[in-house]
Amino acid sequence: MMEEEGSWEHFFAVHLPPTDFEDNRSLLKEFCERHDRHGHKIVLVTSGGTTVPLEHNTVRFVDNFSAGKRGAASAEYFLEHGYAVIFMHRQKSLEPFTRHFTGQKLLDMLDIQERGPNTTITVKPDSVDVLAPVLLRYKAAHSAGAILHVAFTTVSEYFWLLRAACESLSALGPRAVLYLAAAVSDFYVPKDRVPTHKMQSGSGAPVIQLHLVPKMLAPLVNLWMPSAYVVSFKLETDENLLIPKARAALDKYKHKMVVANMLQTRHHRVVLVTPESSQEILLTREEVHAGADIESPLVASIVQLHAASCGSDVTRAPLADCGPAPPR
Repeated sequence: MMEEEGSWEHFFAVHLPPTDFEDNRSLLKEFCERHDRHGHKIVLVTSGGTTVPLEHNTVRFVDNFSAGKRGAASAEYFLEHGYAVIFMHRQKSLEPFTRHFTGQKLLDMLDIQERGPNTTITVKPDSVDVLAPVLLRYKAAHSAGAILHVAFTTVSEYFWLLRAACESLSALGPRAVLYLAAAVSDFYVPKDRVPTHKMQSGSGAPVIQLHLVPKMLAPLVNLWMPSAYVVSFKLETDENLLIPKARAALDKYKHKMVVANMLQTRHHRVVLVTPESSQEILLTREEVHAGADIESPLVASIVQLHAASCGSDVTRAPLADCGPAPPR
């Protein structure tokens, strides 16, 4: 039977998996089986934007503004609440822990002493209090094998990895959380409409027709992960559309929650929309000026709601008992 064009089945039929797909699928399987044996909860955090290539040998592509801050910060807070984390992120986007030291920040914290053949690099005394807590959390997460990084670039790579992650997570049932914070492209160029080589400007301005990307929430909720606690995100620029569109998504896909946020205020205000209620999370002016992450109360609220849906208490899972992940 031929898949209908525009369906999720057709999308997978015409787009090849990433070249490192089998390696990543093995890592996902091992990670999920290891934590499942210990009864841990696992959250899949997707983060960053997806690209839409305009050539097979890609030079140009359609992109969006997402740098991955929401996902990178949220992954840290899920770890603090005792979840094992699959961090599925756009290559070169922000990542947990290192997000605190982007640009020149890390180098500005270091001193170098050259003494003949021996060179020593140290952390400046006034930077130790900043770096040490982040480094301790990083070391603890990795020594416990509590976080797995998986990278994508294109929208097709993202969907292949998302489905593979769901396959590995499916055995956890309600102990799995899907926190779909990635800014996934709504449009793409079908494979058979993409030229092989770099488009030449001498041929004039190209005419590019974008097609709608199939909505993967439908198979994800109904087929791949029917028992998981699925959280999607809705970003809007029109306040009047925000909550109605979030509720429409819940009605259509029947998942657990939509985190609704406005482009202009997304760093200090979100609304958690569930079938039963809406809960606003708002940072105060003082919290914003102090550099607080809205992801901290956001994740804490999701953890509580997930625990309630599982019928279990909110407790810290003993991730340290799991042992480190095998070397890649």
